[in-house]
Amino acid sequence: MKELEKAYEPRKYEDKIYKLWEESGFFNPDVCVEKGEIKKDSRYFSIVLPPPNVTGTLHMGHAVMLAIQDAMVRYHRMNGEKTLWVPGTDHAAIATQTKVEKILIEKGIKDPKNDLGREKFLSEVKKFAQESRDTIVNQCRKMGASLDWSREAYTLDEKRNLAVRSVFKKMYDEGLIERGYRIVNWCPRCHSTLADDEVEYKEQSAKIYTFRYSVEFPFSIATTRPETKLGDTAVAVNPKDKRYKKFIGKIFEIKNFGGGPDLKIKIISDPSVDVSFGTGAVGVTPAHSFADYEMALKNKLSIIKVIDEDGKMTAEAGSAYAGLSAKEARKKIVEFLRTNNLLEKEDDAPNNLSVCYRCETPIEPLPSRQWFIRVEKEFKMGPSKIKGIKKGQKTTLKKLMQAAVRGGQINIIPERFDKTYFYWIDNLRDWCISRQIWYGHRIPVYYCKQGDYHENTASLKNNKCDKSIVSVEEIKKCPHCGGAVEQDTDTLDTWFSSGLWTFSTLGYPDLNSEDLKNFHPTSVMETGYDILFFWVARMILMTTYVLGDIPFEKVYLHGLVRDEQGRKMSKSLGNVINPLDMIEKYGTDAVRLSLLLGNTPGNDMKLSEEKIAGFRNFTNKLWNICRFILSLDNEESAINKKIKPKTVADVWILRKMLNLIYNVDFDIINYNFSQAGEKLREFTWNDLADWYLEASKFENTEEKNNILYFILKDLLKLWHPFMPFVTETIWQEISEEKMLLVSEWPKEKSYKEIIDNTKLPYNFELIQKIIIAIRNMRAENKIEAATKIRAVIYAPNNVFDLVVSQKHIIENLRTGVEECVIQNNKPKIDNAICVSVDGVEIYLSVSIDAEKEKFRLQKEISSAEPYAVGLAKKLSNKEFIKNAPKEIVEKEKQKLSEAEEKIKKLKEQLKNLS
Repeated sequence: MKELEKAYEPRKYEDKIYKLWEESGFFNPDVCVEKGEIKKDSRYFSIVLPPPNVTGTLHMGHAVMLAIQDAMVRYHRMNGEKTLWVPGTDHAAIATQTKVEKILIEKGIKDPKNDLGREKFLSEVKKFAQESRDTIVNQCRKMGASLDWSREAYTLDEKRNLAVRSVFKKMYDEGLIERGYRIVNWCPRCHSTLADDEVEYKEQSAKIYTFRYSVEFPFSIATTRPETKLGDTAVAVNPKDKRYKKFIGKIFEIKNFGGGPDLKIKIISDPSVDVSFGTGAVGVTPAHSFADYEMALKNKLSIIKVIDEDGKMTAEAGSAYAGLSAKEARKKIVEFLRTNNLLEKEDDAPNNLSVCYRCETPIEPLPSRQWFIRVEKEFKMGPSKIKGIKKGQKTTLKKLMQAAVRGGQINIIPERFDKTYFYWIDNLRDWCISRQIWYGHRIPVYYCKQGDYHENTASLKNNKCDKSIVSVEEIKKCPHCGGAVEQDTDTLDTWFSSGLWTFSTLGYPDLNSEDLKNFHPTSVMETGYDILFFWVARMILMTTYVLGDIPFEKVYLHGLVRDEQGRKMSKSLGNVINPLDMIEKYGTDAVRLSLLLGNTPGNDMKLSEEKIAGFRNFTNKLWNICRFILSLDNEESAINKKIKPKTVADVWILRKMLNLIYNVDFDIINYNFSQAGEKLREFTWNDLADWYLEASKFENTEEKNNILYFILKDLLKLWHPFMPFVTETIWQEISEEKMLLVSEWPKEKSYKEIIDNTKLPYNFELIQKIIIAIRNMRAENKIEAATKIRAVIYAPNNVFDLVVSQKHIIENLRTGVEECVIQNNKPKIDNAICVSVDGVEIYLSVSIDAEKEKFRLQKEISSAEPYAVGLAKKLSNKEFIKNAPKEIVEKEKQKLSEAEEKIKKLKEQLKNLS
């Protein structure tokens, strides 16, 4: 057995250890089975990595994701399960294309798409994406992620492209995907549509303008966007609002409104109109408001588009406004209203501005011909494992998404996010899946050049060559006439392809794929709560529809990583903590521990460099503990002997280890990683290092060394999911067995058998309390560390033998006790300070300040008496005695008895000082 070096230097070991793991092939469950490390009939455990975007490098949000998932994966692998963790990256269409455009502009290419053309531009994007992917993979390795790299996937590779096209065609054939001219969220900067949940909101102060369309118009309306009023076709009022009842159904003609177009305004009623907002009457602009668009459909209103895809006013807005930006048009129309005495007032009010989640450009709702997934369209369900929805039954995508979670097949952790999930599903509208960008999965729809298809028409002629041709395979000729075809120029929303992630990575569309049969549904989806809607919900939508099954059994949501003040990390604040920088400085294990401990499901966590540095210190502590244990005389023959505890401390530490294994198992299985880590830290630093190792210095036996080595090996296993590098490094030095990566997880049974076969007492906690009491008494009375003292301990008969047997520990474990006298009759000692713990009285013979000691005793009495009164009151409550379990009542009685005994002894001590 080799001796460990004096200090653990992460940089010296981490890359070597990862290479060792990777070359072993054990990240791949198939290799584990082939080499006999895992049984063929073992159960499966699988996770797919939420694919990081190929837009740059990993941040702390990715790091926490990797730390949590790797902890799960290592735990299940060590428990002998066929464990698969699939890696991959996301092409992140809009984000990646926007990033590359910026880079090319910085290089002097003013208009990259137009200057380079589609093929050359996409070549630049692919090059950037590949370089970014390589960086991300290296960073995942640095984090110690035990991903099966042989199964690495990319949302835009050929296999995923086949899956995307297959699902698109299936949905199209069943009428769930359709093309329509509808109002959408449009980003004038990205020149693309956005899904509802890709729109973010910024609080701002906005003007509310109250005005009349004309002098003759019977009442005024209020709006925050006067420029859109050029496209108004109605005014909506609440049907219960008596002020406007007589106007409902009437049409008013306004000539040259705002110096622009003529308007025909119909007064309509709608219960959604808020009578308390403004005047209680709102202009209806169907082309530029989702709510107004719905009103237009109900009331058969015309739709006038006055703002175009560049955010400029259209010809429909009138020649005086055409070509102006929305802001310029607003200024102009407000001036017109003011000049013509139509503007009644301007008020400031808080307002949520809709912005693009990528570039923060204000969103323009506008009508456009796009592709949609119809979430409320009924279809006949195929083969189904979804509770409450049978094969052949009519259902909708929305109902599938609700049933999977409501039926308990998918559990969201923490449970409070169920409400958030259902709120989003209940308010879900048809999903706009087409994007007007080049990078991404091109929509697999073709149009015959001989047909009468046109981009802006809402319907097509009844001619075969005029219809969309949807194909999984790429086609060159029209199947109807043999003529040339062109593919739809739009690409699919990134979330369409990532929504297939759990099954597209496991072999779909090959339904006979072994991976799909064995590892799907996946065991758990671990991700940030901020993409519950973006991604998690869409995976449930896609998987329940395509496979008739759930994508995962559990959803574990972690929170955001914030700075030590609770602020979001951002470059502008200068508070970004780079995980790679921290790994270089403190080691990967310290970074992982800082992200796992103090982190609870669904809650944001605070992180600082000081916290990471603290865990670097703990990593060194573990190293030094192991170094000390390995420096003992551990002959291999002794190590392999059956464990036989010889002392009270031996039994105590073995029982502690037994409880630790149980608790860590319980916490990891229940996704309480922080609690598991805290219990491991408490055992390692407090129970093992501060107590048992110290005690072992005064009970130095061959059996003690054997126990230490026995515990050490299992402790390394328990710590491995949390801090894999330092534990594997130590393991490689002490064991000729298999790698720690695939070693067997500790079993409670082995400890229980040892403890059951000994008759030694195990109440070492009492000895700890006695030692702590002596240390506290010295500190309170300012007895210098070098001063040796005499202690007399009164131990009742029931613990007398135990305390006597531990005299050497009491005298030597940093108590400064020179002589310890233990007796079972109460002593009478002058000039002594006394304290009682669990019925044991401890007297220290020192010169004391009598007044100070009286004050201390009175303080203890005043604290103990209310506690005893409270217990007595509880036990006098007949309802409590009647309803509480017997064991609880007995425990409360015991507490009262102990409290009364303590008070009695304290009063006796006080009396002796009087």
